Amino acid sequence: MENLAARLSCKTEHEPLLPLISQKIHWQPDLSFRPFNYTAVQIIENMGGTVGTSTVVKPSPTAFVGAPMEKSSKASLIKELVALGLLKAVAAPFERVKLLLQNQKDIIKSGRLHKPYNGILHCFATTIRNEGIFSLWRGYTAMTMGHVSATVIRFGIYQYTKILDDTQWSYTRVVVSSYVASAATQFLVYPFLYAATRMATDVKTIGSNTGDRQFNGMIDVFRKTLKSDGIVGLYRGFNITLGELVMMGALSKGLNPWKQHYSYILRNNFLSRHMVELGFWISGNMATYPLDTVSRRMMMTSGSGTVKYKSTVHAIGQIMKTEGVKTFYNGAGAEILACAANRATLLLMIYVADVIGAAKKQY
Repeated sequence: MENLAARLSCKTEHEPLLPLISQKIHWQPDLSFRPFNYTAVQIIENMGGTVGTSTVVKPSPTAFVGAPMEKSSKASLIKELVALGLLKAVAAPFERVKLLLQNQKDIIKSGRLHKPYNGILHCFATTIRNEGIFSLWRGYTAMTMGHVSATVIRFGIYQYTKILDDTQWSYTRVVVSSYVASAATQFLVYPFLYAATRMATDVKTIGSNTGDRQFNGMIDVFRKTLKSDGIVGLYRGFNITLGELVMMGALSKGLNPWKQHYSYILRNNFLSRHMVELGFWISGNMATYPLDTVSRRMMMTSGSGTVKYKSTVHAIGQIMKTEGVKTFYNGAGAEILACAANRATLLLMIYVADVIGAAKKQY
């Protein structure tokens, strides 16, 4: 079984000089759901491989970073979905706290919260005290369904592009096609992102003996939003996510050469290399975080929201005017913790895969 070094490298000495079309088109900024903009299938798809000494063998052209070394298969897709569900489950509590902090102004205006949270720990404590510990996973189902849908769609696109491997595509056509595919995927799964956001920010009514909520599940979110705002309500804030998509793509193009450089230097230091990758990952998320905040705040105006924004520009102007620039980074600390929790879980997967691989070699 080939080792992870070969699987993670985008080019080897035995490959053709230029990647196949299916490899090119596979590269696309994955902003379907923050902050999980990577795939874990490369870590676990060959559980019998030696993963503890993984490294990056040779840098590849920036636009082709992420091209898979191995052909996609239904088996690898299933493994990726399982890994995705596990990663989401671990980070879900941090994600909900991030959304509560990010949108607490609108929650207060709706009358469901009396005063702002005093930080991440206070938000955790208040949520657990008022709603129970399992409420930290509220919105997890909708978010995971969106992730699964996005993964399946990307898998289908990749399978389709494999038949075009003999076609010569220009660099511009590859990049444009990648962005179109990403935008189409984002459009199809955006309602799940909306539902997850509304459920995560739906705190129990203060002073209610029954602990009433605004929504009784994902289907109820869709039903009430369609009734009050129509289909537009499910896509409020979608425009700014396209800007986020472009910005993340530009950042990836600029940061990937540096990321590959330091990953190569630290190829023999497993922990340090992952710490560097985590740093780049967090940097990219923080750079686009204000756009994510605007998108989430616009989502909150659908249905019975108390604030209506005429456009994305109007939303940015109103938030900046009434709450200040600092508001755009509310909840950023929780997102950083979510990134760290995700990376830690990924490292645990690597360790487990290493143990399983060693056991298979012995028997």
